[in-house]
Amino acid sequence: MNKILIALASAGSLAVASAALAGPVSGALIGAGTGAVVAGPPGAVVGGVVGAVVGGPNLHYYHHHRVYMDGQRHYYFNHGRRNYY
Repeated sequence: MNKILIALASAGSLAVASAALAGPVSGALIGAGTGAVVAGPPGAVVGGVVGAVVGGPNLHYYHHHRVYMDGQRHYYFNHGRRNYY
């Protein structure tokens, strides 16, 4: 029981830490954490390699637009239109 809790905690911390990283590094961290939970140390190695090849999440918040605020609402201009999110 303790081993399962430790594995879940380490996988969760790897997933949170990898959210700040991009590309193959985050994919390797997510894959290694998942592989460790599923199959132990060999799974961590295989999951890390597969995750590095596939890559991690590509997270963008502002979508490369200049962001403005209208009260509590955020928006950006795209082709002359306000797009709220």
